[in-house]
Amino acid sequence: MEKVKNQLKTVQKKLVTLSKQQLKKQLVTASKSLVNLSKQLEKISRHVDKLQAAEAVAKKKPAAKKKTVAKKKPATKKKPAVRKKAGVKKPAAAKGVTVLDSVFDIIKRSKKGVAIAKLKEKTKLDTRQLSNALYKLSNKGKIKAISRGVYMKK
Repeated sequence: MEKVKNQLKTVQKKLVTLSKQQLKKQLVTASKSLVNLSKQLEKISRHVDKLQAAEAVAKKKPAAKKKTVAKKKPATKKKPAVRKKAGVKKPAAAKGVTVLDSVFDIIKRSKKGVAIAKLKEKTKLDTRQLSNALYKLSNKGKIKAISRGVYMKK
């Protein structure tokens, strides 16, 4: 009877180790599948962003107007083109509110920090512009990441 009990215990131990190994294999497989799905999702997201950008550009272009045939005017002598002197460039801050300013204003108004989704909603910026603005602000030392995707003023 003791022999049978011992054999039963050894069989149970083997089953437990086998099930642990199988579970590990399944977890590794599931992990790899999730990584692949994540990559595919990123690819689709980039494609959608490109399509939206192209659509926005298409909307901004005015519809092609029909050309009317006009009578030709008699040829006149053209005056030589007068070159203008190069003007002094104004700094970017003089133009108005920049992207960095608008993103930083929203972040500094919050006490607990702002998530990227909320920033996208409030600023109406696309993902890349917002990402670049957050990167530049963090490099300047104006903001810090509290957690992944949540930013607050330093």
